[in-house]
Amino acid sequence: MSIKSTNITAVAHRVPQEERWRAAGHRGGVLWFTGLSGSGKSTLAFELEHRLFAKRYNVYVLDGDNVRHGLNSDLGFSPKDRAENIRRIGEVAALFAEAGVIVLSAFISPYQRDRDMARKAAGAQFHEIYLSADVSACEQRDPKGLYKKAREGKIPDFTGISAPYEAPAAAELVVDTANESIEACVEKLMAYVDEKFGFTQG
Repeated sequence: MSIKSTNITAVAHRVPQEERWRAAGHRGGVLWFTGLSGSGKSTLAFELEHRLFAKRYNVYVLDGDNVRHGLNSDLGFSPKDRAENIRRIGEVAALFAEAGVIVLSAFISPYQRDRDMARKAAGAQFHEIYLSADVSACEQRDPKGLYKKAREGKIPDFTGISAPYEAPAAAELVVDTANESIEACVEKLMAYVDEKFGFTQG
């Protein structure tokens, strides 16, 4: 990526990160859900958001389809545009995390190098969550009918069919969405958040 901004200087905040987190009652962070289309990213992210909010977590979902309606509406699905899509979301998610929000990022993000770029933006607050479901399992679900269209050649560069997906080699958490129920997957994620983000009442 070429840097086009010049004559700029970063300005330090007067509110320390730790103070923001203390006010929120928990650490900020990024749970980066990655997996094939149909692996359950949006389903789990929004259900987890609902349950965490009920427990007074400051939490927000950044969903692939939603973001492409606004912030990233100018991007397509070529490798270059996919990389820029993830770069922008990685930077936004890192800002949310610094402010004390737990960000649930639900993007296919098929390339390891792009996920590594998002990790670099958020640093130690980044948690890669791999939703492990193979093409066969996802295609059987096909909730949006995308695999059918991809097989018919109506969707070019479709991950898992005509474009690659690079599974994480060392994700912080692997969730087997092909064989586990939604409830079991959400419980596993809830336990992970409670352990890693140090929620404290009051």
